[in-house]
Amino acid sequence: MLYSWFEMGHAVVGPARMAADASRLMLSNPMNPFNHTAIARHAAAACEVFERTTRRYHKPSFGITSTVVDGRQVAVRERVVLDTPFCSIVRFERDVPAERSRDRRLLLVAPMSGHYASLLSGTVETFLPDHDVYITDWADAREVPPSEGIFDLDDYVDLMRQTFTLFGGDVHVFAVCQPSVPVLAATALMEAAGDSNVPRSLMLAGGPVDTRISPTAVNRLAQERGTEWFRRNVISTVPWPNVGFGRSVYPGFLQLTGFMTMNLDRHVTAHKDLFRHLVEGDGDSVDKHKSFYDVYLAVMDLTAEFYLQTIDSVFVRHELPRGEMRHRDMKVDLTAIRTPGLMTIEGEKDDITGVGQCAAAHALCSGIPDSRKLHYECPGVGHYGVFNGSRFRNEIAPRMAAFMRQNEGGGKSAHSGSGFQGKSGEGHGADAFSFGSWLQ
Repeated sequence: MLYSWFEMGHAVVGPARMAADASRLMLSNPMNPFNHTAIARHAAAACEVFERTTRRYHKPSFGITSTVVDGRQVAVRERVVLDTPFCSIVRFERDVPAERSRDRRLLLVAPMSGHYASLLSGTVETFLPDHDVYITDWADAREVPPSEGIFDLDDYVDLMRQTFTLFGGDVHVFAVCQPSVPVLAATALMEAAGDSNVPRSLMLAGGPVDTRISPTAVNRLAQERGTEWFRRNVISTVPWPNVGFGRSVYPGFLQLTGFMTMNLDRHVTAHKDLFRHLVEGDGDSVDKHKSFYDVYLAVMDLTAEFYLQTIDSVFVRHELPRGEMRHRDMKVDLTAIRTPGLMTIEGEKDDITGVGQCAAAHALCSGIPDSRKLHYECPGVGHYGVFNGSRFRNEIAPRMAAFMRQNEGGGKSAHSGSGFQGKSGEGHGADAFSFGSWLQ
């Protein structure tokens, strides 16, 4: 019923949105003699803000067509190397000479938490010049027919194992936020089974490994409400005429509502600034706003079974840090992980995953020597700053690249490691989620 009401509301406002867009085009048309008057500029700006805040944002493209390799611009094209109903593994192929030595492979495991994988476009662009980059491109559950079956946390872990096997162990993995738990679980299960296809290194950014540490508002809500509350209040059924008609989902618009309300003042200010920039004709600022919100406001539905199992296992029962997590009746023992290097990344001002929650992985993965572990807390950045923005490019990505070089042989060969580090570079700016710094 909730989903149907949302769809109906979107349909009802449709004519007004179309009228606003038509008015904007008329008012801003160069042939309109009133085009440059203050009244026309303000009216056109108001129409555009209304249209953008009421439209449905579809899945954005990665939009990466070229990169620079060895000082030369080369073409980039996307190629699917593994295709499943709920996820595709996409490779960003670079047009480089065949005789060029192969760069190390990097798999970006994008969060399946409401946004599309294109949220990590900046992350991909950062690593493309020196790495062979792949990404998990998650499908919108609304677009997957019920005949394809379910997809839960166990299936997620299975997909990670399948993907690691695809690379034959010759890959470094960067798990952003939510995937940290299934990536650790998949690696532990493979190590316990003697599977040699485990990654060379695991890099976890803002992952909810142990949400008992520095609990945020998100963590406290899950703990206080319990799994059944979420089952009763946020799970809905995909309405007709969507392809996934009849599938139980956690709607993306609910997740977006939660994200927006956590930083509502910033979003309101950003849209006020958009109106002002439109009136003033500040095209650069308008383009930056659009490039951010075109991605941020595009959301996808999650399967109900995955969402509820994740809430229950990760946020309510804390099964992984307690050593109680099971995958299809098999115990997930993180002490079995010995081969890959382990790096954790946190943001000092992360209000979604509290400081220390991701770093907890080091104590849990006691089988990995300290010489192949690294922790970095980036000062002054929030949740999105740990994988995107100028601070990520300048401070985090270089540390990750160095860590991958040090762990190129995984646990199979000796090498020097950086060891544990805390936060460094104090006093470098504000929360990276803030509108300006996120776009830099």
